[in-house]
Amino acid sequence: MALSANDAYAAGGRRGRRRRGRQRGTLSEINVTPLVDVMLVLLIVFMISAPLLTAGVPLELPKTEASAVQDQREPLSVSIQADGAVFIGERPVPFANLGPQLREMAGDDAKKPIFVRADGRASYANVAQVMAALSTSGFTSINLITDTGGPSSGAQTETEPAAP
Repeated sequence: MALSANDAYAAGGRRGRRRRGRQRGTLSEINVTPLVDVMLVLLIVFMISAPLLTAGVPLELPKTEASAVQDQREPLSVSIQADGAVFIGERPVPFANLGPQLREMAGDDAKKPIFVRADGRASYANVAQVMAALSTSGFTSINLITDTGGPSSGAQTETEPAAP
C-alpha cells in the first residue's frame, strides 16, 4: 500500500517531526527590569528627601578645615541665630532656661553630646555665653559645628610667601 503526500504529513513525516523539535523550553532567566525600575524610583525619592532631613533652623555656618565628629549617640542640637536667638532642636528657648531644659532632655546622661550650631554672623559673646551655660550645666561633650572647606588653620601653603 502506497501512501500519498497528504498521508505522509498526517502520519508525522519529516515536517511534523521538525515542528516538535522547535518547541520552546522553559525560560529560566530572571527579569531584572522591574527591580531596576523600583531601585531608580527609590534613589530619586531619597535624593529629594535627604536635604529635608537637616536641622530646621536656617543658619550660615562658618567654614573650617575640621573633620566630621564620629559619635554613635544621638546628640542634642543647640542653634544660635545671628540675632542671638537660641534654639534647642527647632524650639526657641530663652537663654535663662537653656541649661534646665537640656538637663531635662538629656536625663541622667551628662556625657550626651551637644552640637552647638552658631550662625557665622552671631557675636562671639553670644556663642561663648551659650557654651559656658552648657558647661556649667554639667555637659562635658560640647561640639561646635561648622561647614568644611573654609580657610586654612594657619598652615602656610606653597603659594603664600613666608612672613619675615
